[in-house]
Amino acid sequence: MKLLKWIGPLGLLAVLVAGDHIRVNRPGHKYRMTVEVETPAGVKSASNILAVTPYRGYTPGGNTRTSGDAVFVDLGGGKNLVALLAHLDKTLDLDAINYVALRAYPAASGKRVNFNDMSRQSGAVPVQGALIPVLVTFADPASPGSAKIVSPADAEAALGKGFRLRGVTAEVVPNGFWPIDFGGALGDPVTRGIKGRLPWLDGEGAPAAAATALKAAGPPGAEAVEARQAFTRK
Repeated sequence: MKLLKWIGPLGLLAVLVAGDHIRVNRPGHKYRMTVEVETPAGVKSASNILAVTPYRGYTPGGNTRTSGDAVFVDLGGGKNLVALLAHLDKTLDLDAINYVALRAYPAASGKRVNFNDMSRQSGAVPVQGALIPVLVTFADPASPGSAKIVSPADAEAALGKGFRLRGVTAEVVPNGFWPIDFGGALGDPVTRGIKGRLPWLDGEGAPAAAATALKAAGPPGAEAVEARQAFTRK
C-alpha cells in the first residue's frame, strides 16, 4: 500500500521530465535541402530533411544545432556530388548550416523572417552564393582520400564536361509530432543514409576517415573542425 501512494507522484514526475525533454529538443523548424545537377544524361537530384533546434537549456552558452546528413547526389556513371553540412567563410564553418533556410527565405522575399516564424514558411526558395554548402565529389565513395572540392560555379572542373550545378533549394517542412515523426501524418524525420553511401563514416575509425576526406578536398581550416560533423549530425 505504501508503494501505491508513490505511483501518482512518480507518474507526474515522468510526464514532466518527458515534457521538458520534448520542449528542449523539439526542432524549431525543419527544411528540405535539394541539390540538382545537370549531367550529360539529364538532371540528377537528391534531397535531405534537416532539423534546426535552438538552445533551450538551463545553463548559458548553448548553441543552435542541426540534425541530419549531408546530401549525396548519385550522378550516374560512378560520379557523385555531396553537399556537406559545412560552409566556407574564409575557413571551414560548421555553424552556418543552422541558418541556411533562415537566410534563404528573406533573400528570396526581401522581407525579414524571425527564427520563431520559420516553421510557418512555405514553398521552396533558392540557396545561392555564400549560402551554398561546401560541395565535394569522391572518385571512389569507399575511399575518403579520393575527395575533391567542387566549385558551384564550375562543376565541370571536378566532375567533367557536361556537369553543372543547376541549383540548391531550401523548403520548410512541418515539424510533425516530434519525437514520433516516423513519416506520413506524423511528419517526416530527418534524413539518414549517408553512411550507406560513404561506408567509412561508420565505426570507430569514422572521425579519422572524415578528417582524411576533408584534408583531401582541401577547404581551408578543415584541420580545425570536427570533420565527421560535416557529413552527419545527431
